[in-house]
Amino acid sequence: MSDVVDAVVIGSGPNGLVAANLLADAGWDVLVLEAADEPGGAVRTAELTEPGFRHDLFSAFYPLGAASPVIAGLGLERHGLTWRRAPEVLAHVLPDDRAVVLSQDVDRTAASVEAFGAGDGDAWRAEFARWQQVRSRLVDALLRPFPPVRSGAGLVAELGLGGTLRFARSFVQSVRAFGDERFSGEGAPLLLAGNAMHTDLGPDQAGGAAFGWLLSMLGQDVGYPVPEGGAGELTGALVRRLGGVVQCGRAVDRVVVAGGRALGVRDAEGGYVRARKAVLADVPAPTLYLGLVGEEHLPARLVSDLAAFEWDDATIKVDWALDRPVPWTAEGARGAGTVHLGGDFDGLAMFNAEISCGRVPGTPFVIMGQMTTTDPTRSPAGTETAWAYTHVPRGERWSEDGLRRCADRVEELVERHAPGFRGLVRARVVQGPSDLEARNRSLVGGSINSGTAGIHQQLVFRPTPGLARADTPIDRLYLTSASAHPGGGVHGAPGANAARAALSRNALAGDAYRLLVSTLQKSLY
Repeated sequence: MSDVVDAVVIGSGPNGLVAANLLADAGWDVLVLEAADEPGGAVRTAELTEPGFRHDLFSAFYPLGAASPVIAGLGLERHGLTWRRAPEVLAHVLPDDRAVVLSQDVDRTAASVEAFGAGDGDAWRAEFARWQQVRSRLVDALLRPFPPVRSGAGLVAELGLGGTLRFARSFVQSVRAFGDERFSGEGAPLLLAGNAMHTDLGPDQAGGAAFGWLLSMLGQDVGYPVPEGGAGELTGALVRRLGGVVQCGRAVDRVVVAGGRALGVRDAEGGYVRARKAVLADVPAPTLYLGLVGEEHLPARLVSDLAAFEWDDATIKVDWALDRPVPWTAEGARGAGTVHLGGDFDGLAMFNAEISCGRVPGTPFVIMGQMTTTDPTRSPAGTETAWAYTHVPRGERWSEDGLRRCADRVEELVERHAPGFRGLVRARVVQGPSDLEARNRSLVGGSINSGTAGIHQQLVFRPTPGLARADTPIDRLYLTSASAHPGGGVHGAPGANAARAALSRNALAGDAYRLLVSTLQKSLY
């Protein structure tokens, strides 16, 4: 038995669902196959601890989603999506209990960073003014297929050639170098460094400034919004918009390839789906190429490149149901949706260095979410749903006792800045790298960004040296996940780029499009 559709999408993460929606909008007959029992990939919500406490299983805050023209263009508000925001965006709490605060009110942010260094308030305002000048063209350039010709030309027209080159230089700097050039105090660089560490880049790694600056400016602009009711409501809106074409509990174990073309997929039970026009894979690049396609169908050079594919760090996550909000002694942390703690600037650098050396850091750098503070629907009145995660080296084998002790260290860190915190814990759930992967197969080894954010694996180097496009060496097969350019973050760009590539391949000039792509790929592989 087999199904026949225009396109089959492997995986119902946000990128897969975005791609499916765009193809359906073009009139295609689309089927989405999901291995898990519910859709969403890393965008899901469940009552992990106690009834009434809604926990985001993986990702939680979506500044890129709120700013993404891809997500905005889908009109998900008409399908039940409502964004909620905390009173303040983010607070970084230092070991001495001072806090620097990122607020959507630029004057409040400026006053906070000014307290750490004279003149830094005006310097922050200057950065935000630069963001406002380039925002639309920059977001378009970052999310579109590489090279971004139209938006890139717009940036040059706006900034001039020299200004564009200087702007590009700032993006490949480390956060430390970027901060040293612009600020006199530690507060503003800490905001940038903490945001950069939402990836696997520390304060001294090239390219970290791009992520730190981008997330900080997005926070200043659109905040760190969350879907009302839980991250899963974003998935729900995408599924409702698409209609009933998502089949859960149906894992794909093979992309069917013949004559250099993807013909469809085979599921784990031996069933087939024939795809008349395209197969789109919202799975990590190594999973697609080495697991679902097979080396025999791939250029040898691509296979060897995949051997050098670098994952991002592993993750340990703790979820809590709390009797009441966290009793921070730092006032700035009380109304923040996101809280960073565990080090000053050099402490963050040491944390990253320890992971790079394969050691579990002695003091964790913690990214913490106060979800009921951000969205009151997440738990009963007067209580708090909260989570925290920290990065650890890949490849560690975590026993239940080891995870418990790691979670205890995280709680002890919070307790130092919020005395009485541990007494508020009604229930907690700890997930190690293997637990995260068990819940979502794409979180391989507990990596949450489908590959390092290092500059050596971005743009034309993502996932391997290539064209930075969704097209693969297999005709009508498209990489749709965060392993593809432009990478991690819930913004839908890899899905949109894959959908556009599939539509181009099936347009009137589709054969010419494929000839051009395959010619370029042959020169690479």
